Amino acid sequence: MSSVLEKVNLPADLKGLTLDEMTQLAGEIREFLIETISRTGGHLASNLGMVELTLALLKVFNPPGDKILFDVSHQAYTYKILTGRKDRFSTLRQYGGLSGFLKRDESEYDAFGAGHSGTALSAALGMAVARDRSGGSGHVVAVVGDASLACGVSFEALNNIHSTTSRLILILNDNEMSISANVGSVSRYLGELLANPRYNRWKSSIEDVVKRMSGQSQALRRVYYRLEESVKNLFLHSVLFEEFGFRYIGPIDGHDIPKLIDALEIARDDIRPILLHVATQKGRGYEFAEQCPETWHGTGAFDIESGKVTKPSSAPSYSQIFGSTLERLAARYPSVVAITAAMQTGTGLASFAERYPDRFFDVGINEEHAVVFAAGLATQGITPFFAVYSTFAQRALDYIVHDVCLQNLPVVFCLDRAGIVGDDGPTHHGIFDMAMMRSFPNLVIMQPADGAELVHMLYSAIQWKRPVAIRYPRGNCPGFVSPDQFEEVPLGRAHVLREGWEIQIWALGDMLPLAIATADRLVTKGYSVGVVNARFVAPLDEDLVLSQARLARAFVTIENGVVTGGFGSAVSECLADAGYQGRVIRNGWPKEFVPHGAPSILEEKHGLTPDAIAARVVKALAG
Repeated sequence: MSSVLEKVNLPADLKGLTLDEMTQLAGEIREFLIETISRTGGHLASNLGMVELTLALLKVFNPPGDKILFDVSHQAYTYKILTGRKDRFSTLRQYGGLSGFLKRDESEYDAFGAGHSGTALSAALGMAVARDRSGGSGHVVAVVGDASLACGVSFEALNNIHSTTSRLILILNDNEMSISANVGSVSRYLGELLANPRYNRWKSSIEDVVKRMSGQSQALRRVYYRLEESVKNLFLHSVLFEEFGFRYIGPIDGHDIPKLIDALEIARDDIRPILLHVATQKGRGYEFAEQCPETWHGTGAFDIESGKVTKPSSAPSYSQIFGSTLERLAARYPSVVAITAAMQTGTGLASFAERYPDRFFDVGINEEHAVVFAAGLATQGITPFFAVYSTFAQRALDYIVHDVCLQNLPVVFCLDRAGIVGDDGPTHHGIFDMAMMRSFPNLVIMQPADGAELVHMLYSAIQWKRPVAIRYPRGNCPGFVSPDQFEEVPLGRAHVLREGWEIQIWALGDMLPLAIATADRLVTKGYSVGVVNARFVAPLDEDLVLSQARLARAFVTIENGVVTGGFGSAVSECLADAGYQGRVIRNGWPKEFVPHGAPSILEEKHGLTPDAIAARVVKALAG
């Protein structure tokens, strides 16, 4: 049997394929995805569930004239393959290669870039209104997952669509899971739509009739959808989406290509906003991903036959250390609760959720709500720990300022994946948190140098009874041994690791090894070099900075964050205010969107290596 995938490179190549060829192509794409991701790593389960739906979309619509948007867009690998990027797909998430998300500057087919949840529907509405204003005829289609639809921004868009445009198609990709299992009323509501036995029996019977009369399917399918619309409420009582002005079609089997094509053509030809509810299986076609889609949402390189991740680290990650420590703290302090925004496993809270189900709250993809919810808890004597990726915390900055810091409430923000995260790229690098939050009054910002220090910082945050942000990177902690006893970290005090007087290197958290290696290079050149574990961004240990400034010719700061306005800027401001006449050499990430790629490659490119930093210091002192 000849390969269909070899003949398909662009959406136009799909137009002449038979249904049998489309089915064969779906299988070939799944094999292609599994084979490629086993080498590059990436988002596997969500993409395996999207194959048939993507094929049907590209069969019916005509991008780039028609605009197809994917919320988050980590599930758009099949779309990339079929829009001219098949030959480059082996570069997925590699430095200089294809992004794991849609990017407007990567392809004309990528109508809107993404990486976070909740953006597709608002952006699609904007595109639809722009089309209406220009008198265009193109279609705008937003593919949104069931978890993303429950995101606050999505609801704001839903509320605005009916009064703004009459032509927009929303594809609800319902796989009953985002990264962690979905929570909340919307998830339960969708489950009822999918599972209603009377409605599904009626729907199946009518579909069988249409299949048997396939020669008249063009006319019958329109009759079928009109009939479905008229009797739907008899079984489902009310359809929430129709209250928002949508015509609801579904649920449709998201792996049945003929049904998908029929439904999409009906949606395409309607003049009303359409919501097409599609049920898909996350991980479809790969047994390990089907059995445990949460684990296979995002994966590193793996062995296809065994399903084992290549070269897994035996050392615990910062996320795991956070989760296990919070369990210990919860056993001691009844006031401790944990909050996550649909990232239970990713933030290390799965075990906590099992042990303390009544003290664990997954609020879904609603970071803003999570912050205000935590603030409300804190007013009543509860100590909430909100575990969130640094990049996702950006979505709730106003609420951190207005609802937590302004009221000086004891909410602890545990900023996971702070700093460069590697292959996920600029939408997920957590490099802006310090620069954005450093100016917030009342907020303590700190970063541990290792797992043991993280344990003590989590404990200390409870003692201080004020807003605290603890940032820690993606990665493992080799040699970690959990401390038997908790120790309170002196608030706002740095720790001198190595004495020296001529050059003082202040480093934050995971950059300490780089600082020590840089110091070693400078010592060989004859300099006296001190190394400080800064620990705190706010409040900065200004007493130590100024005491060292009496003798130091230069201060060198190193941080895993954007250098503009970050930790190094805090040190520089302190020294400038005191009239320091020496040199300040700040090292971190530039004020730009750092691309995806292995951290080692990115560090080399941006001069975050011992040799590069040492060379800059020597040059500065020689000037």
